[in-house]
Order: sequence, then C-alpha cells, then structure tokens
Amino acid sequence: MPIRAIVPWPLLLLLVPLLSACGAEVAGTAAAVGKLQATQAQQAQAQQDQVRKQLDAAMQQAQQAASAALKE
Repeated sequence: MPIRAIVPWPLLLLLVPLLSACGAEVAGTAAAVGKLQATQAQQAQAQQDQVRKQLDAAMQQAQQAASAALKE
C-alpha cells in the first residue's frame, strides 16, 4: 500500500520539514556532547597524571626516609 493512501499529502508536506529539523537538532546535540566528553577525558587524564606525580614523590620520600633510618 503506498504511503499516499495512508497519509494525506498536505500532512506529509508539514511533517517532512519538522522531522528533518529534529534530525539536525539531534546531530547538533550529539556533537556538543561528544565535544564535552572529549574535554572531560582530557581533564581526567591531566588529573591522573598529577596524582601519579604526587604518588611518585611520596614514594621517593618514603624510600629516602627508609634509607636514612637504615643508615642510623
């Protein structure tokens, strides 16, 4: 059964622009979300690097303190 028999043409002419506008909005929203997630991933990576440096410094201090205690 052709779509013309189910939906009248004037209604189709109104629905097509509305539905295509929804697609553009969804695509724009997806792009914005993707950019936000990329920024969050970069921030998380930077935070992970900072924590790793702090842990390395703390481990080095602990090793130095242990070495000094053994020498005494």
